[in-house]
Amino acid sequence: MTVRYVLDGGRVGTLEDFWQVAGESIGCGGYFGRNLDAFADCLRGGFGTPHDRDFVIEWRDHETSRRNLGHQEAARQLEKWLARCHPTHRAHMAARLAEARAGRGPTAFDWLVDIIEEEAPGTLELR
Repeated sequence: MTVRYVLDGGRVGTLEDFWQVAGESIGCGGYFGRNLDAFADCLRGGFGTPHDRDFVIEWRDHETSRRNLGHQEAARQLEKWLARCHPTHRAHMAARLAEARAGRGPTAFDWLVDIIEEEAPGTLELR
């Protein structure tokens, strides 16, 4: 039987909001972590998702999420990452931040969709 995880995109204003919404729907016991790596781990299975990959992620009101998790949110997240990244990665992170501030490159929404498509191909339904 296919398990259906429903994400309420109307509740997603920031990446932190996404972690809350996804944790409530997908996460093990309502929590799986609050970063991109933890999200990828969750989707691989064993962290609250079925091992046999028989699940669907239905992202309702995804257009609201897409708007809210756009370049501005990507830049906000990249600023935080730049502040605490290893010195050898600062130039790369600063370049990514400059791109996001200019409205170019992947958005925070794109990061999440890419992770879902990479870790659990064919499971995402954007509604």
